[in-house]
Amino acid sequence: MEQARFVKGMAEWQNRPLDRVCPVVFIDAINVKIRDGQGAHRPIYVALAVTAEGHRDILGLCGINGLMWPHSSGLGSRGGCNT
Repeated sequence: MEQARFVKGMAEWQNRPLDRVCPVVFIDAINVKIRDGQGAHRPIYVALAVTAEGHRDILGLCGINGLMWPHSSGLGSRGGCNT
């Protein structure tokens, strides 16, 4: 039951509309340790925006095997973020 609620919340977050203008956008990576046969570190890319009101908003996350933002994250179809 908890997992279904979590998955529903993540789907809502991934599909929420974005601000039309973001003066600042940062692209960064977080290295996470995974088990892929042996222990390994893999990057998770993070797109973070600062809105015109000064609020920080995580626009999307992308793993190493996905295309990099904005192509695979659908940011353009959710209102984009003109910088």
